[in-house]
Amino acid sequence: MSKRRSTIEIPSLNAIDRTANVGRQLAQSLRNAIACGELRPGERLPSTRTLAASLKIARGTVVEVFDQLTAEGYLEARIGAGTRVAAHLLDATPGLPSAPAMPPAADAVDLPSPAARLIAIARALTPHPPIPFAIAVPASGIAPDDNWRRLGNRVRASRQAAPSGYHDPMGVLELRLAIADHVRRSRAVHCEPEQVIVTSGTQQGLYMAGRVLLSRDDQVWAEDPAYPGLTAVLDDLGVKTHRLPVDAQGMNVEHGLELYPQARAAFVTPSHQYPIGMPLSMARRNALIAWADQNRAWIVEDDYDSELRYAGHPFPSMQGLRPSRVIYLGTFSKVLFPALRLGYVIAPFPLAEAFAGARAILDRHSPTAEQHVLAAYMREGYFEAHIRRIRGLYAERRAVLLAALEQALPEGCRVQPSDQGMHILLWLPEGVDDVKIAARALSVGLAVRAISPMYGGQPARHGLMLGFGGFPLEQLQAAVGELVKLLL
Repeated sequence: MSKRRSTIEIPSLNAIDRTANVGRQLAQSLRNAIACGELRPGERLPSTRTLAASLKIARGTVVEVFDQLTAEGYLEARIGAGTRVAAHLLDATPGLPSAPAMPPAADAVDLPSPAARLIAIARALTPHPPIPFAIAVPASGIAPDDNWRRLGNRVRASRQAAPSGYHDPMGVLELRLAIADHVRRSRAVHCEPEQVIVTSGTQQGLYMAGRVLLSRDDQVWAEDPAYPGLTAVLDDLGVKTHRLPVDAQGMNVEHGLELYPQARAAFVTPSHQYPIGMPLSMARRNALIAWADQNRAWIVEDDYDSELRYAGHPFPSMQGLRPSRVIYLGTFSKVLFPALRLGYVIAPFPLAEAFAGARAILDRHSPTAEQHVLAAYMREGYFEAHIRRIRGLYAERRAVLLAALEQALPEGCRVQPSDQGMHILLWLPEGVDDVKIAARALSVGLAVRAISPMYGGQPARHGLMLGFGGFPLEQLQAAVGELVKLLL
Protein backbone atom coordinates (compact mmCIF):
# COMPACT_ATOMS: atom_id res chain seq x y z
CA MET A 1 0.00 0.00 0.00
CA SER A 2 1.44 3.34 -0.99
CA LYS A 3 2.47 5.69 1.76
CA ARG A 4 0.44 8.96 2.00
CA ARG A 5 2.62 11.91 1.02
CA SER A 6 3.43 14.19 3.94
CA THR A 7 4.78 17.20 2.02
CA ILE A 8 3.32 18.42 -1.27
CA GLU A 9 4.07 20.57 -4.29
CA ILE A 10 1.57 23.27 -5.25
CA PRO A 11 1.85 23.96 -9.01
CA SER A 12 -0.74 26.74 -9.05
CA LEU A 13 1.51 28.95 -6.92
CA ASN A 14 3.86 29.34 -9.87
CA ALA A 15 1.37 31.83 -11.38
CA ILE A 16 1.94 34.42 -8.64
CA ASP A 17 2.91 37.85 -9.99
CA ARG A 18 5.75 39.13 -7.82
CA THR A 19 5.27 42.73 -8.97
CA ALA A 20 1.86 42.97 -7.26
CA ASN A 21 0.66 42.26 -3.71
CA VAL A 22 2.32 38.87 -3.19
CA GLY A 23 0.78 38.08 0.18
CA ARG A 24 -2.76 38.62 -1.02
CA GLN A 25 -2.14 36.51 -4.14
CA LEU A 26 -0.56 33.69 -2.11
CA ALA A 27 -3.47 33.59 0.31
CA GLN A 28 -6.06 33.49 -2.46
CA SER A 29 -4.12 30.88 -4.42
CA LEU A 30 -4.00 28.60 -1.37
CA ARG A 31 -7.73 29.07 -0.77
CA ASN A 32 -8.44 28.18 -4.41
CA ALA A 33 -6.11 25.16 -4.28
CA ILE A 34 -7.98 23.84 -1.24
CA ALA A 35 -11.40 24.53 -2.76
CA CYS A 36 -10.68 22.75 -6.04
CA GLY A 37 -8.96 19.74 -4.45
CA GLU A 38 -5.38 20.49 -5.46
CA LEU A 39 -4.72 20.56 -1.72
CA ARG A 40 -6.59 17.84 0.20
CA PRO A 41 -7.67 17.86 3.86
CA GLY A 42 -4.89 16.65 6.15
CA GLU A 43 -2.08 17.24 3.67
CA ARG A 44 1.05 18.91 4.99
CA LEU A 45 2.26 22.15 3.43
CA PRO A 46 5.91 22.96 2.87
CA SER A 47 7.57 24.83 5.70
CA THR A 48 7.42 28.59 5.58
CA ARG A 49 11.18 28.70 4.90
CA THR A 50 10.96 26.18 2.05
CA LEU A 51 7.92 27.82 0.44
CA ALA A 52 9.44 31.29 0.69
CA ALA A 53 12.64 30.11 -0.94
CA SER A 54 10.82 28.34 -3.78
CA LEU A 55 8.64 31.40 -4.51
CA LYS A 56 11.55 33.83 -3.99
CA ILE A 57 9.56 35.93 -1.53
CA ALA A 58 10.11 36.99 2.08
CA ARG A 59 9.56 34.31 4.70
CA GLY A 60 7.63 36.83 6.79
CA THR A 61 5.06 37.10 4.00
CA VAL A 62 4.48 33.34 4.04
CA VAL A 63 4.21 33.32 7.84
CA GLU A 64 1.55 36.06 7.69
CA VAL A 65 -0.42 34.14 5.05
CA PHE A 66 -0.30 30.87 7.01
CA ASP A 67 -1.45 32.70 10.16
CA GLN A 68 -4.34 34.33 8.25
CA LEU A 69 -5.53 31.06 6.68
CA THR A 70 -5.24 29.30 10.03
CA ALA A 71 -7.47 31.96 11.55
CA GLU A 72 -9.96 31.50 8.68
CA GLY A 73 -10.03 27.73 9.29
CA TYR A 74 -8.34 26.61 6.07
CA LEU A 75 -5.14 25.45 7.79
CA GLU A 76 -4.19 23.99 11.16
CA ALA A 77 -0.76 24.03 12.79
CA ARG A 78 0.47 21.60 15.45
CA ILE A 79 3.85 21.65 17.20
CA GLY A 80 6.07 19.01 15.67
CA ALA A 81 3.58 18.24 12.88
CA GLY A 82 3.94 21.36 10.74
CA THR A 83 1.09 23.13 8.97
CA ARG A 84 -1.59 21.07 7.27
CA VAL A 85 -4.84 21.61 5.41
CA ALA A 86 -7.62 21.49 8.00
CA ALA A 87 -9.03 17.99 8.28
CA HIS A 88 -12.58 19.19 8.91
CA LEU A 89 -12.71 20.48 5.31
CA LEU A 90 -12.99 16.88 4.06
CA ASP A 91 -16.71 17.07 3.28
CA ALA A 92 -17.33 20.77 3.53
CA THR A 93 -15.21 22.29 0.79
CA PRO A 94 -17.14 22.88 -2.46
CA GLY A 95 -15.33 22.22 -5.68
CA LEU A 96 -14.49 25.00 -8.10
CA PRO A 97 -15.12 24.75 -11.85
CA SER A 98 -12.13 23.63 -13.83
CA ALA A 99 -12.20 26.81 -15.91
CA PRO A 100 -13.26 30.34 -14.93
CA ALA A 101 -16.99 30.71 -15.47
CA MET A 102 -18.24 33.63 -17.54
CA PRO A 103 -20.72 35.82 -15.66
CA PRO A 104 -24.22 34.97 -16.85
CA ALA A 105 -26.15 37.54 -18.81
CA ALA A 106 -28.58 39.47 -16.65
CA ASP A 107 -31.48 38.36 -18.84
CA ALA A 108 -30.57 34.70 -18.24
CA VAL A 109 -30.74 34.97 -14.43
CA ASP A 110 -33.92 34.59 -12.42
CA LEU A 111 -33.84 38.20 -11.23
CA PRO A 112 -36.20 39.80 -8.73
CA SER A 113 -38.51 42.21 -10.55
CA PRO A 114 -36.97 45.30 -8.87
CA ALA A 115 -33.51 44.21 -10.02
CA ALA A 116 -34.65 43.74 -13.61
CA ARG A 117 -36.28 47.17 -13.59
CA LEU A 118 -33.17 48.83 -12.18
CA ILE A 119 -30.95 47.11 -14.74
CA ALA A 120 -33.10 48.62 -17.49
CA ILE A 121 -32.77 52.05 -15.84
CA ALA A 122 -28.99 51.69 -15.59
CA ARG A 123 -28.78 50.88 -19.28
CA ALA A 124 -31.04 53.79 -20.24
CA LEU A 125 -29.07 56.31 -18.18
CA THR A 126 -25.57 55.16 -19.07
CA PRO A 127 -23.82 58.25 -20.46
CA HIS A 128 -22.34 58.32 -23.92
CA PRO A 129 -18.58 58.57 -24.29
CA PRO A 130 -17.35 62.18 -24.74
CA ILE A 131 -17.35 62.05 -28.54
CA PRO A 132 -19.02 64.49 -30.97
CA PHE A 133 -22.70 65.20 -30.30
CA ALA A 134 -22.68 63.71 -26.79
CA ILE A 135 -25.04 65.85 -24.75
CA ALA A 136 -24.27 67.39 -21.36
CA VAL A 137 -20.53 67.42 -22.06
CA PRO A 138 -19.15 70.84 -21.05
CA ALA A 139 -16.29 72.48 -22.90
CA SER A 140 -12.98 70.99 -21.82
CA GLY A 141 -10.38 73.32 -20.39
CA ILE A 142 -13.02 75.86 -19.27
CA ALA A 143 -13.94 74.40 -15.88
CA PRO A 144 -12.40 73.89 -13.45
CA ASP A 145 -10.41 77.05 -14.20
CA ASP A 146 -7.39 78.55 -12.44
CA ASN A 147 -9.59 80.37 -9.94
CA TRP A 148 -11.32 77.13 -9.00
CA ARG A 149 -7.99 75.37 -8.53
CA ARG A 150 -6.60 78.21 -6.41
CA LEU A 151 -9.68 78.25 -4.18
CA GLY A 152 -9.56 74.47 -3.95
CA ASN A 153 -5.96 74.57 -2.75
CA ARG A 154 -6.90 77.21 -0.18
CA VAL A 155 -9.84 75.23 1.14
CA ARG A 156 -7.93 71.96 1.31
CA ALA A 157 -5.12 73.63 3.21
CA SER A 158 -7.61 74.74 5.85
CA ARG A 159 -9.60 72.82 8.44
CA GLN A 160 -12.71 73.15 6.23
CA ALA A 161 -11.48 70.22 4.14
CA ALA A 162 -11.42 67.84 7.08
CA PRO A 163 -14.53 68.24 9.25
CA SER A 164 -14.58 66.07 12.34
CA GLY A 165 -17.98 64.45 11.79
CA TYR A 166 -21.14 64.32 9.71
CA HIS A 167 -22.42 67.61 8.37
CA ASP A 168 -25.87 69.13 8.02
CA PRO A 169 -27.79 67.14 5.33
CA MET A 170 -29.06 70.48 3.98
CA GLY A 171 -25.50 71.35 2.99
CA VAL A 172 -22.80 73.81 4.00
CA LEU A 173 -24.42 77.08 5.08
CA GLU A 174 -21.97 79.23 3.08
CA LEU A 175 -22.96 77.42 -0.13
CA ARG A 176 -26.67 77.66 0.64
CA LEU A 177 -26.25 81.41 1.17
CA ALA A 178 -24.44 81.71 -2.17
CA ILE A 179 -27.07 79.64 -4.00
CA ALA A 180 -29.95 81.63 -2.54
CA ASP A 181 -28.28 84.89 -3.53
CA HIS A 182 -27.54 83.63 -7.06
CA VAL A 183 -31.02 82.32 -7.88
CA ARG A 184 -32.70 85.42 -6.46
CA ARG A 185 -30.68 87.65 -8.81
CA SER A 186 -30.49 85.44 -11.90
CA ARG A 187 -33.68 83.35 -11.81
CA ALA A 188 -36.18 85.53 -9.91
CA VAL A 189 -36.48 82.80 -7.26
CA HIS A 190 -37.92 83.80 -3.88
CA CYS A 191 -36.09 81.94 -1.14
CA GLU A 192 -33.98 82.02 1.99
CA PRO A 193 -30.92 79.85 2.72
CA GLU A 194 -33.07 77.76 5.07
CA GLN A 195 -35.03 76.55 2.02
CA VAL A 196 -31.95 75.38 0.09
CA ILE A 197 -30.93 71.71 0.26
CA VAL A 198 -27.65 70.84 -1.48
CA THR A 199 -27.89 67.66 -3.57
CA SER A 200 -25.63 65.61 -5.80
CA GLY A 201 -27.50 66.88 -8.87
CA THR A 202 -30.92 67.12 -10.47
CA GLN A 203 -31.40 63.35 -10.58
CA GLN A 204 -31.17 63.14 -6.82
CA GLY A 205 -33.42 66.18 -6.49
CA LEU A 206 -36.10 64.48 -8.60
CA TYR A 207 -35.94 61.35 -6.47
CA MET A 208 -36.14 63.35 -3.25
CA ALA A 209 -39.13 65.28 -4.59
CA GLY A 210 -40.91 62.03 -5.35
CA ARG A 211 -40.18 60.63 -1.90
CA VAL A 212 -41.34 63.78 -0.11
CA LEU A 213 -44.44 64.60 -2.18
CA LEU A 214 -45.88 61.29 -3.35
CA SER A 215 -47.27 58.02 -2.11
CA ARG A 216 -47.61 54.84 -4.13
CA ASP A 217 -50.48 55.00 -6.65
CA ASP A 218 -50.70 58.81 -6.50
CA GLN A 219 -51.37 60.45 -9.87
CA VAL A 220 -48.76 62.79 -11.37
CA TRP A 221 -48.27 64.76 -14.57
CA ALA A 222 -45.12 64.51 -16.68
CA GLU A 223 -44.23 65.84 -20.10
CA ASP A 224 -44.34 63.68 -23.21
CA PRO A 225 -41.57 63.28 -24.29
CA ALA A 226 -39.68 63.56 -21.01
CA TYR A 227 -36.27 63.16 -19.43
CA PRO A 228 -35.66 59.39 -18.93
CA GLY A 229 -34.21 60.01 -15.49
CA LEU A 230 -37.56 61.46 -14.38
CA THR A 231 -39.71 58.67 -15.78
CA ALA A 232 -37.37 56.15 -14.15
CA VAL A 233 -37.90 57.83 -10.77
CA LEU A 234 -41.68 57.87 -11.16
CA ASP A 235 -41.75 54.22 -12.22
CA ASP A 236 -39.57 53.29 -9.25
CA LEU A 237 -41.87 55.12 -6.84
CA GLY A 238 -44.90 53.22 -8.15
CA VAL A 239 -47.02 56.29 -8.95
CA LYS A 240 -49.54 56.61 -11.77
CA THR A 241 -47.92 58.86 -14.35
CA HIS A 242 -50.04 60.71 -16.89
CA ARG A 243 -47.93 61.89 -19.82
CA LEU A 244 -49.14 65.23 -21.18
CA PRO A 245 -48.16 65.95 -24.80
CA VAL A 246 -45.77 68.78 -25.58
CA ASP A 247 -46.47 71.28 -28.36
CA ALA A 248 -45.09 74.68 -29.35
CA GLN A 249 -46.16 76.14 -25.99
CA GLY A 250 -44.68 73.36 -23.91
CA MET A 251 -46.59 70.85 -21.80
CA ASN A 252 -50.31 70.79 -22.65
CA VAL A 253 -51.71 71.74 -19.25
CA GLU A 254 -55.26 71.85 -20.63
CA HIS A 255 -55.02 68.15 -21.44
CA GLY A 256 -54.18 67.38 -17.81
CA LEU A 257 -56.93 69.62 -16.47
CA GLU A 258 -59.49 67.87 -18.65
CA LEU A 259 -58.50 64.25 -18.00
CA TYR A 260 -56.48 64.05 -14.77
CA PRO A 261 -57.28 67.08 -12.59
CA GLN A 262 -56.76 65.17 -9.31
CA ALA A 263 -53.02 64.63 -9.83
CA ARG A 264 -50.84 65.32 -6.79
CA ALA A 265 -47.85 66.83 -8.62
CA ALA A 266 -46.63 68.02 -12.01
CA PHE A 267 -43.01 67.58 -13.14
CA VAL A 268 -41.99 70.15 -15.76
CA THR A 269 -38.97 71.70 -17.48
CA PRO A 270 -40.53 75.12 -18.12
CA SER A 271 -37.46 77.14 -19.11
CA HIS A 272 -36.16 74.68 -21.72
CA GLN A 273 -38.25 71.58 -22.30
CA TYR A 274 -36.25 68.36 -22.30
CA PRO A 275 -35.70 67.09 -24.96
CA ILE A 276 -37.45 69.35 -27.52
CA GLY A 277 -36.35 72.75 -26.26
CA MET A 278 -39.27 75.20 -26.14
CA PRO A 279 -40.20 77.17 -23.00
CA LEU A 280 -43.55 76.77 -21.28
CA SER A 281 -45.77 79.68 -22.33
CA MET A 282 -46.90 82.21 -19.75
CA ALA A 283 -50.56 81.24 -20.25
CA ARG A 284 -49.76 77.62 -19.41
CA ARG A 285 -47.56 78.61 -16.46
CA ASN A 286 -50.48 80.54 -15.03
CA ALA A 287 -52.86 77.65 -15.70
CA LEU A 288 -50.47 75.22 -14.01
CA ILE A 289 -50.15 77.44 -10.94
CA ALA A 290 -53.93 77.92 -10.73
CA TRP A 291 -54.40 74.14 -10.84
CA ALA A 292 -51.81 73.65 -8.06
CA ASP A 293 -53.50 76.29 -5.89
CA GLN A 294 -56.97 74.88 -6.39
CA ASN A 295 -56.01 71.23 -5.84
CA ARG A 296 -53.29 71.74 -3.22
CA ALA A 297 -50.93 70.05 -5.64
CA TRP A 298 -47.22 70.59 -6.21
CA ILE A 299 -45.14 71.72 -9.18
CA VAL A 300 -41.61 70.32 -9.48
CA GLU A 301 -39.65 72.73 -11.67
CA ASP A 302 -36.49 71.27 -13.22
CA ASP A 303 -34.76 74.46 -14.42
CA TYR A 304 -32.94 72.61 -17.20
CA ASP A 305 -30.24 74.65 -19.02
CA SER A 306 -31.85 77.91 -17.90
CA GLU A 307 -28.56 79.85 -17.73
CA LEU A 308 -27.66 79.06 -21.34
CA ARG A 309 -30.00 81.25 -23.38
CA TYR A 310 -28.44 82.93 -26.41
CA ALA A 311 -31.14 85.45 -27.38
CA GLY A 312 -32.17 87.85 -24.64
CA HIS A 313 -32.23 87.11 -20.94
CA PRO A 314 -33.04 83.71 -19.40
CA PHE A 315 -36.72 83.12 -18.68
CA PRO A 316 -37.70 83.77 -15.05
CA SER A 317 -38.47 80.75 -12.93
CA MET A 318 -41.96 79.47 -12.16
CA GLN A 319 -40.97 79.35 -8.51
CA GLY A 320 -40.94 83.13 -8.41
CA LEU A 321 -44.62 83.13 -9.41
CA ARG A 322 -45.75 80.82 -6.60
CA PRO A 323 -43.01 79.96 -4.04
CA SER A 324 -45.48 78.12 -1.80
CA ARG A 325 -46.38 75.49 -4.44
CA VAL A 326 -43.18 75.04 -6.49
CA ILE A 327 -40.17 72.88 -5.71
CA TYR A 328 -37.26 74.26 -7.70
CA LEU A 329 -34.35 72.06 -8.88
CA GLY A 330 -31.02 73.30 -10.16
CA THR A 331 -27.58 71.86 -10.89
CA PHE A 332 -24.00 72.94 -11.46
CA SER A 333 -23.22 69.99 -13.75
CA LYS A 334 -23.73 71.81 -17.06
CA VAL A 335 -22.31 75.24 -16.27
CA LEU A 336 -19.31 73.88 -14.33
CA PHE A 337 -18.60 70.17 -14.76
CA PRO A 338 -20.62 66.97 -14.13
CA ALA A 339 -17.96 65.34 -11.95
CA LEU A 340 -18.57 68.04 -9.33
CA ARG A 341 -21.87 66.28 -8.42
CA LEU A 342 -23.48 69.29 -6.78
CA GLY A 343 -26.98 70.64 -7.30
CA TYR A 344 -29.77 71.98 -5.14
CA VAL A 345 -33.44 71.86 -4.23
CA ILE A 346 -35.31 74.97 -3.12
CA ALA A 347 -38.37 73.83 -1.20
CA PRO A 348 -41.26 75.76 0.36
CA PHE A 349 -40.58 76.35 4.06
CA PRO A 350 -42.98 73.63 5.32
CA LEU A 351 -41.20 71.01 3.15
CA ALA A 352 -37.56 72.02 3.58
CA GLU A 353 -36.95 69.83 6.63
CA ALA A 354 -38.63 66.87 4.92
CA PHE A 355 -36.23 67.24 1.98
CA ALA A 356 -33.35 67.34 4.45
CA GLY A 357 -34.62 64.07 5.89
CA ALA A 358 -34.82 62.50 2.43
CA ARG A 359 -31.26 63.63 1.76
CA ALA A 360 -30.03 62.17 5.03
CA ILE A 361 -31.55 58.79 4.18
CA LEU A 362 -29.95 58.71 0.74
CA ASP A 363 -26.34 59.58 1.54
CA ARG A 364 -26.17 62.00 4.48
CA HIS A 365 -24.69 64.94 2.57
CA SER A 366 -22.38 65.94 -0.27
CA PRO A 367 -18.60 66.13 0.29
CA THR A 368 -18.03 69.27 2.33
CA ALA A 369 -14.71 70.34 0.79
CA GLU A 370 -16.23 70.77 -2.68
CA GLN A 371 -19.14 72.69 -1.16
CA HIS A 372 -16.72 75.14 0.46
CA VAL A 373 -14.82 75.58 -2.82
CA LEU A 374 -18.02 76.26 -4.75
CA ALA A 375 -19.25 78.67 -2.09
CA ALA A 376 -16.04 80.69 -2.36
CA TYR A 377 -16.15 80.55 -6.17
CA MET A 378 -19.66 82.01 -6.15
CA ARG A 379 -19.08 84.48 -3.33
CA GLU A 380 -15.99 86.00 -5.00
CA GLY A 381 -17.78 86.56 -8.34
CA TYR A 382 -16.04 83.90 -10.42
CA PHE A 383 -19.19 81.85 -11.05
CA GLU A 384 -21.11 84.62 -12.80
CA ALA A 385 -18.03 85.53 -14.87
CA HIS A 386 -17.71 81.86 -15.82
CA ILE A 387 -21.35 81.69 -16.97
CA ARG A 388 -20.86 84.77 -19.17
CA ARG A 389 -17.75 83.20 -20.67
CA ILE A 390 -19.29 79.84 -21.51
CA ARG A 391 -22.49 81.44 -22.82
CA GLY A 392 -20.41 83.24 -25.44
CA LEU A 393 -18.41 80.12 -26.26
CA TYR A 394 -21.46 77.89 -26.60
CA ALA A 395 -23.29 80.49 -28.69
CA GLU A 396 -20.44 80.38 -31.20
CA ARG A 397 -20.39 76.59 -31.32
CA ARG A 398 -24.16 76.45 -31.68
CA ALA A 399 -24.08 78.91 -34.59
CA VAL A 400 -21.40 76.88 -36.38
CA LEU A 401 -23.34 73.65 -35.90
CA LEU A 402 -26.58 75.20 -37.18
CA ALA A 403 -24.82 76.60 -40.25
CA ALA A 404 -23.21 73.25 -41.04
CA LEU A 405 -26.54 71.44 -40.66
CA GLU A 406 -28.36 73.95 -42.85
CA GLN A 407 -25.89 73.45 -45.68
CA ALA A 408 -25.70 69.65 -45.53
CA LEU A 409 -28.98 68.19 -44.25
CA PRO A 410 -30.84 65.91 -46.67
CA GLU A 411 -34.44 66.58 -47.56
CA GLY A 412 -36.96 65.82 -44.83
CA CYS A 413 -34.65 66.63 -41.91
CA ARG A 414 -35.50 69.69 -39.84
CA VAL A 415 -33.91 71.49 -36.88
CA GLN A 416 -36.24 72.28 -33.98
CA PRO A 417 -36.23 76.04 -33.25
CA SER A 418 -34.68 76.80 -29.84
CA ASP A 419 -32.44 79.54 -28.53
CA GLN A 420 -30.87 77.94 -25.47
CA GLY A 421 -29.23 74.86 -24.03
CA MET A 422 -26.32 72.61 -24.97
CA HIS A 423 -27.99 70.51 -27.64
CA ILE A 424 -29.91 70.88 -30.90
CA LEU A 425 -32.81 68.62 -31.81
CA LEU A 426 -32.87 67.29 -35.35
CA TRP A 427 -36.20 65.88 -36.55
CA LEU A 428 -35.87 62.96 -38.97
CA PRO A 429 -37.96 62.22 -42.08
CA GLU A 430 -41.01 60.00 -41.80
CA GLY A 431 -40.03 56.34 -41.61
CA VAL A 432 -36.45 56.88 -40.42
CA ASP A 433 -35.72 55.03 -37.16
CA ASP A 434 -33.79 57.28 -34.77
CA VAL A 435 -32.75 54.37 -32.53
CA LYS A 436 -31.09 52.57 -35.44
CA ILE A 437 -29.43 55.79 -36.62
CA ALA A 438 -28.09 56.39 -33.10
CA ALA A 439 -26.61 52.88 -32.95
CA ARG A 440 -24.97 53.29 -36.35
CA ALA A 441 -23.67 56.70 -35.36
CA LEU A 442 -22.01 55.32 -32.24
CA SER A 443 -20.16 52.77 -34.37
CA VAL A 444 -18.55 55.59 -36.38
CA GLY A 445 -17.68 57.76 -33.38
CA LEU A 446 -20.78 59.96 -33.00
CA ALA A 447 -22.92 60.03 -29.84
CA VAL A 448 -26.35 61.21 -30.97
CA ARG A 449 -29.32 60.45 -28.73
CA ALA A 450 -32.65 59.16 -30.09
CA ILE A 451 -35.75 60.77 -28.60
CA SER A 452 -38.44 58.29 -29.65
CA PRO A 453 -37.81 56.14 -26.51
CA MET A 454 -38.59 59.23 -24.40
CA TYR A 455 -42.23 59.24 -25.49
CA GLY A 456 -44.87 57.46 -23.45
CA GLY A 457 -48.54 58.15 -24.12
CA GLN A 458 -48.63 59.34 -27.73
CA PRO A 459 -47.16 58.14 -31.06
CA ALA A 460 -43.45 58.77 -30.84
CA ARG A 461 -41.71 61.19 -33.16
CA HIS A 462 -38.22 60.36 -34.36
CA GLY A 463 -35.38 62.78 -33.83
CA LEU A 464 -31.78 63.07 -32.68
CA MET A 465 -30.28 65.20 -29.93
CA LEU A 466 -26.95 66.70 -30.99
CA GLY A 467 -24.80 68.06 -28.17
CA PHE A 468 -22.31 70.76 -29.06
CA GLY A 469 -20.97 72.22 -25.80
CA GLY A 470 -17.86 70.09 -25.41
CA PHE A 471 -16.53 70.10 -28.97
CA PRO A 472 -14.39 72.56 -30.98
CA LEU A 473 -15.74 74.16 -34.16
CA GLU A 474 -13.72 72.03 -36.59
CA GLN A 475 -14.77 68.84 -34.84
CA LEU A 476 -18.45 69.82 -35.02
CA GLN A 477 -18.21 70.58 -38.73
CA ALA A 478 -16.51 67.26 -39.45
CA ALA A 479 -19.08 65.41 -37.32
CA VAL A 480 -21.93 66.91 -39.36
CA GLY A 481 -20.37 65.42 -42.48
CA GLU A 482 -20.24 61.97 -40.86
CA LEU A 483 -23.83 62.25 -39.63
CA VAL A 484 -25.16 63.24 -43.04
CA LYS A 485 -23.62 60.10 -44.54
CA LEU A 486 -25.75 58.04 -42.14
CA LEU A 487 -28.91 59.94 -43.12
CA LEU A 488 -28.56 59.66 -46.90
